[in-house]
Amino acid sequence: MENLTPRGIVEELDKYIVGQDEAKKAVAIALRNRYRRLKLSKVMQDEIVPKNIIMIGPTGVGKTEIARRLAKFSGSPFIKVEASKFTEVGYVGRDVDSMVRDLVEISINIVINERKEDVLEKAKENCEEKLLDLLLPRPPGYVVNEKEGETRDKFRQMLRDGLLEDRYVEVEVDELGPQVGVLTNIGMEEMGMNLQDMFKNLFPKKKKKKRMQIKESRAILDQQETNKLIDMDDVRSVALKRAEESGIIFLDEIDKICSSEGSLKGGADVSREGVQRDLLPLIEGSTVMTKHGMIKTDHILFIAAGAFHISKPSDLIPELQGRFPIRVELNSLTKDDFVRILKEPENALTKQYQALLDADGVAVSFQEDGIQQIAEIATEVNSTNENIGARRLYTIIEKMLEDVSFKAPDDSLTQVVIDEEYVDEHLKSIVSDRDLSQYIL
Repeated sequence: MENLTPRGIVEELDKYIVGQDEAKKAVAIALRNRYRRLKLSKVMQDEIVPKNIIMIGPTGVGKTEIARRLAKFSGSPFIKVEASKFTEVGYVGRDVDSMVRDLVEISINIVINERKEDVLEKAKENCEEKLLDLLLPRPPGYVVNEKEGETRDKFRQMLRDGLLEDRYVEVEVDELGPQVGVLTNIGMEEMGMNLQDMFKNLFPKKKKKKRMQIKESRAILDQQETNKLIDMDDVRSVALKRAEESGIIFLDEIDKICSSEGSLKGGADVSREGVQRDLLPLIEGSTVMTKHGMIKTDHILFIAAGAFHISKPSDLIPELQGRFPIRVELNSLTKDDFVRILKEPENALTKQYQALLDADGVAVSFQEDGIQQIAEIATEVNSTNENIGARRLYTIIEKMLEDVSFKAPDDSLTQVVIDEEYVDEHLKSIVSDRDLSQYIL
């Protein structure tokens, strides 16, 4: 994190997202401020809270991708949730606290994977010893003599050389106990999880022996030995702290919980405002109970996003507006942006399709005039139909390469050149038919 300066963060985001400099700058500063805060005294750390961000812009311009990439290269626990699936307690829907519980689960998995990397070599050694014990069983308390030690060393070398992969051994595996379903009221998800854990303890796991080949048993034994070496209490402690200090919650579609201006106070708007009120303490800072322990939300970074076609940020209740002091507007994509999206990012669509079809031995070449024509069509269709931003490129390229993707494994096709003529041949008739393009592109 120390090496991730705001400028460096923006440069990393530039590898995957075209344009939207203002939004990149805002999230880069927010991420760097986390590192700065941890360098301060404990008293000052408690006083400094994250400056939550609202991204405003149409669909498909990079709002989610900015937050997701930010979390990925910083190693932060990250979860994306749709605000529209939450409801006020008492209505049918999810409790807002569940997003924090989900964040903790993600943080737990991140730390477990890190711990696995640390104990990987030791786990492989233990797995090898376990396989040798299965191949050369000995009664408890048996003392190994020199000759048997040599035999074990020979088997060890055969294992490493892959000469015993088809040999059968009996491996102890966990036997699934009875599955207990727990029905709980809305807002009682955590109680449901605790009840399930309690029932699991009433029916402890039993072991059973399963006969399998060594090549099949390695994954099971590796997992068993890895789990033995990981201290789960330490994992929970580290994961909870990490979720508290560096967790990012991306609240998408926040405009969907705005109450329309001048609407009657009834119907769906009651639930929408209820969700906003439920979000207030969570974003301001509260304590949420999870099955791994208590977590404070004071320093979790919330990034909200919405198209705000019908509503506007000022339609949120004033208290919630105050919890998102930073607002950035993302621009609609132009033809030039589409050209750059097709060529520049490390995960550009052109590179993805070239790699996919190369797996079937088909070399796809995108010419400059072909890329320009694809961008032109994307711009035209977005302007005449619903504007779905860069997602329109997925639809267009998938339709354009549909025949190639279908025939590639069977035909003797080895090369495809995507130029302006090829694009027009496969798409012009659809684009010119306004009614048809609404359904296909």
